[in-house]
Amino acid sequence: MLISEAIQRVKDYCCSTDAFTGKPIDPATTRDQVTYGNVDQPCTGIVTCIWPTAGVIRRAGELGANLIVTHEALFWNHGDHQDVVADNRTYQAKRELLDAWGGAVWRCHDYIHAGVPLEADGSLADGIFYGFAWKLGWLGYRTGDLFKCMDYEIPEVSGRELATSLVERLGLNGTRLVGDPEARVRHVRVPMHIMGGPADTEAANAMDAEGVDAFVTMELIDFTTCEYVRDAGMLGQGKCAVAIGHFNLEEPGMEYMAEWLPTALGEGAPEVTFVPMGDTYQYVTAAR
Repeated sequence: MLISEAIQRVKDYCCSTDAFTGKPIDPATTRDQVTYGNVDQPCTGIVTCIWPTAGVIRRAGELGANLIVTHEALFWNHGDHQDVVADNRTYQAKRELLDAWGGAVWRCHDYIHAGVPLEADGSLADGIFYGFAWKLGWLGYRTGDLFKCMDYEIPEVSGRELATSLVERLGLNGTRLVGDPEARVRHVRVPMHIMGGPADTEAANAMDAEGVDAFVTMELIDFTTCEYVRDAGMLGQGKCAVAIGHFNLEEPGMEYMAEWLPTALGEGAPEVTFVPMGDTYQYVTAAR
């Protein structure tokens, strides 16, 4: 099986309608491009990852895998434009590492979010957030739109207990907890990116109106929704947010991809291995 054939089989297995636009995924504009290497060579093995750090690339070489399937960009910018970082020494060193490895990198973002037949009845679910629910043991706690896997009714815990559980189950170095640490949490929501736009206010209002006790977030800037959660906690409304980070939250989806990818590839599938990137964050905490 050529690398190009493996990539096409993954596309064919996933839904081809963009989950965010509702339109067919356009080959010319999709994020899901080959961002490095030659795909016209036999596939010797596949590594799935949230993004290909230097460590992930080295591990792929050790495993004898020459295809990395990543969810996020290789060279730190939307579209993986290499010209804008061409003079950057870290870019140059990473290219040297990639060339020495000799494989190809394919980004799988739009297709895995578009839907993968993961449910017991064969229906579709967002492959990234389904993997998050799977990793936490929360598949049976999903509520609302089951395709999206963004809302959960979990057994009641405190905000602090929720944060501790996330750190333990996701293998993190730590996390940030905003709001009331003793909030009684049952309804948990994973909001979309909280980065300062109008959607932040919508998220805050929905948290209030829909009885969401805790957000588990990707991005969470200090302004907007974060401010709301702090005030809600101080005013006795029992709200909190656990900010674990974008890659930490989405990485389990690429871990779970290694479970279903052999089925998608079918006969002659090469070995598939998930390689974690490790927690993005290290924490220096105050001595108390």
